[in-house]
Amino acid sequence: MAEKLTREIITQSLESSLQNDWSLNDSGDQIERLFEFSNYYQTMAFANAVAWNAHQQDHHPDMLITYKTCRITFTTHSAGGLTQLDFDSAKTLDQLVFNE
Repeated sequence: MAEKLTREIITQSLESSLQNDWSLNDSGDQIERLFEFSNYYQTMAFANAVAWNAHQQDHHPDMLITYKTCRITFTTHSAGGLTQLDFDSAKTLDQLVFNE
């Protein structure tokens, strides 16, 4: 099982390894980001890419999909909070959008 991160490591990881649009929820056990697109097709293409990556990593975020947005939320349920896997998965999504 993945090890739950401390609040200090979570804060450092948010600042150093992810795009600025990721945020930590009030209880400190989830990170989330709203991705915005020009149209429904782009939104669904992104959502499908997220699903493919989640399957490959065997780590599945919550997704809320609307016409031009996709809200992604990561947490590691088995650890009861955030783990390095959440940040690695979030970074992969940043790279999908920004081609870094």
